[in-house]
Amino acid sequence: MNSIRQALMIPVAAVMLVVGAPTVQAQAADPQEVEAFLEVTGFDVALESIRLSADAAPQMLGLEAQDFGSEWQRLVSEVFAPELMHDTAAGILRNALTEPLLTHAADFYGSDLGQRLVVAENSSHMLEEEGLKSESGSQIIEGLRSIGSPRVEILERLNAASGSEESALRSIQEVQIRFLMAAAGAGVIELQMDEPDLREAMRAQESEMRENLRQSALEGAAYTYQAFSDTEMTQYAEALEHPDMQKVYELMNAVQYEIMADRFEAVAARLRQMQPSQDL
Repeated sequence: MNSIRQALMIPVAAVMLVVGAPTVQAQAADPQEVEAFLEVTGFDVALESIRLSADAAPQMLGLEAQDFGSEWQRLVSEVFAPELMHDTAAGILRNALTEPLLTHAADFYGSDLGQRLVVAENSSHMLEEEGLKSESGSQIIEGLRSIGSPRVEILERLNAASGSEESALRSIQEVQIRFLMAAAGAGVIELQMDEPDLREAMRAQESEMRENLRQSALEGAAYTYQAFSDTEMTQYAEALEHPDMQKVYELMNAVQYEIMADRFEAVAARLRQMQPSQDL
């Protein structure tokens, strides 16, 4: 999974339409197989890494996490509890992920290449110094371009196959809107714009945001997969381009983004009970 720490979100209703609810009960994913799927694909770690984005919540309000002292870490540990996010994802996947799709993805990620990719992606997901990934990735890309390496195009193909750019763009917009509206509803802030105006303001920034996301994704891929050969990266891109894997990724992106938005809304509700600069 490609981690997008800045935001993310697609409504659960849309999640259920992505792959389509199973029309035959026998096709529905078995709960134990879903648990195995979460582990073998590394999706469980991707979900856990959502907590690393928590500090973006007070920043949207012009504050910093440290302004809330020890109360902030307590809130994060409760709202972004790994078992809570895991159970939510598993519940959605059990209803939306069909047996053939689960098997297809698990077969690839259970292979030697797949498991080595998951190890690298898990490590990248949980890297708390996001700036290190961006800086190192940028240097790698610069070096590759200076020698005319085809690897840059391979990484761009990989990112395009994962569908991360467009879904991330929509998700960043949605998570921000949902958080700000929830914060306003909880009395934490007073918005000067209503929801339609917020959406219009974000649409005006789409071109710049899309370019920033494309560059960030490229840097992230360069850093994450630096130990893999061009051949292995091409094999990965081909695997992600398979129609079944496209459906799986669309679903997993949607699940991850919905959970992030839901947790940010929970943060907004809790912030009303907190005051900056109170270290208990």
